[in-house]
Amino acid sequence: MSNATATDLGSAERVYSADNYLHAGYGLRSWLLTMDHKRVAWLYLVSLTVLFAVGAISAALIRFDLLSPSGLLDASAYNRAFTVHGIVMVFFFLVPSIPTTFGNFLLPLMIGARDVAFPRINLFSWYLYSIGGIFVLAALLSGGVDTGWTFYTPYSSVYSNSAVVFAVLAVFTVGFSSILTGLNFMVTVHKLRAPGLTWFRLPLFVWAIYGTSFVQVLGTPVLGLAMLLLFLDRFLGLAVFNPELGGDPVLFQHLFWFYSHPAVYIMILPSMGVMSMVIPAYAHNRIFGYKFIAMSTLAIAFIGFLVWGHHLFVTSQSVYAGIAFSLLSFLVSVPSAVKVFNWTATLYKGQVTYEAPMLYAFTFIGLFLIGGLTGLFLATLSADIQLHATYFVIAHFHYIMVGGAVSGFLAAAHFWWPKMTGRMYPEIWARFAAVLLFVGFNITFFPQFMLGLAGMPRRYATYPVEFQPLNILSSAGAVVLGVGYLLPLAYLVWSLRYGPKAPENPWAAKGFEWQTSSPPPLHNFYRRPVLEADVHG
Repeated sequence: MSNATATDLGSAERVYSADNYLHAGYGLRSWLLTMDHKRVAWLYLVSLTVLFAVGAISAALIRFDLLSPSGLLDASAYNRAFTVHGIVMVFFFLVPSIPTTFGNFLLPLMIGARDVAFPRINLFSWYLYSIGGIFVLAALLSGGVDTGWTFYTPYSSVYSNSAVVFAVLAVFTVGFSSILTGLNFMVTVHKLRAPGLTWFRLPLFVWAIYGTSFVQVLGTPVLGLAMLLLFLDRFLGLAVFNPELGGDPVLFQHLFWFYSHPAVYIMILPSMGVMSMVIPAYAHNRIFGYKFIAMSTLAIAFIGFLVWGHHLFVTSQSVYAGIAFSLLSFLVSVPSAVKVFNWTATLYKGQVTYEAPMLYAFTFIGLFLIGGLTGLFLATLSADIQLHATYFVIAHFHYIMVGGAVSGFLAAAHFWWPKMTGRMYPEIWARFAAVLLFVGFNITFFPQFMLGLAGMPRRYATYPVEFQPLNILSSAGAVVLGVGYLLPLAYLVWSLRYGPKAPENPWAAKGFEWQTSSPPPLHNFYRRPVLEADVHG
């Protein structure tokens, strides 16, 4: 592939102000009214961190309660703790985490553009996200929600006396933020790519964000419809889901999971895109099977819409539908395996170095493999009937979502932190935090596989005494895991002021984003970037 000039960011001689985007304006107003995609990414990052803290505190309450077989919280408080944990972590952290932060910051840089296609809509999506976060806090201040993060009807639509309305409004509002973000990214990729940057020259992170956006735009409206019908059921008595009045509660499950299983891929696809950037950089090798990885991203996004019914194996769903959904659930693992095999092949004969982003990449692969393989048990009809609603499901979900998605988020944070801030972080502390996260995570969640196999149901504040040793081990691991999360927050914030200044490309990585300064100027590039021959390696 020959070198090619990449973009029309004005004339070839045009050079922008030497001030970087962080110095483009000062004061709260300049941030709250910004049209710069890089600053919007920071607004999201701060908001996500605050809500992550809310979700983490509720998780700590759950593990505190489960130290004792009799429960240290009453059942109502426990229900509210795991509900807010699920709502916040799924809808306000895992789904938006990488797309809204690193997607916002990096997508225009990676394709040689000045900004996203719709800067005002980009800022508006953050305001919608923040309004949704306010509704979550309102639910907490109103006594919390006890329905679980899945809002199953008719309990949520008829019987619950908790602050369901605030939680529903929160999810409904943040859904619009997700749709607008996905639409913005899709248009940006289609319309603002630099000349010569064809589809199969795009960075794999861009492919991942594009596939994620596809799912966001097509899947999120279904969740919004389910939340709207739940709201109308509760306040107008429409009886869409209330069986006492002729409604069908299983219909809600179909609507909810039609979005919420594809949402798993909204959470994990961006992390896979991060892996496809980080692994070649530290393996010092070209990515193996670029086109296969790109196409597997679209395959995951497409097949993800066809597997929602495996959450309904124990409902009134037809056994023949269950068989079809089981086969499709096995099928969706194939493109995921393609990625893992190709990442492994990239490492083969590479000159691998072990900086913190690479350690987080290894953590992602290890935890994602365990989560993916245990998912095959849940895709099996007979096994799922035994394991349904047990701690086996909790462990599987967290290995994929928390182990996978959060590891990917932290890998991205460390990999692109010098580009975003112009500062380096302390590498020794970063490596220690990565190891701590891996160890703490496994101590926390691996015992839950054993608890699930032994029959411990989820969402119970109490349990038989024979399960206590494994629960104590899990809670002890949560302490280690918590330190693994707090350490990066501490040293990354420290690095903003005291970290050494970062060069333009500290990792000798490929891509347009590494051809501009650290941090970038307001309009991303001082001069038009050059499409390098070895663009994927």
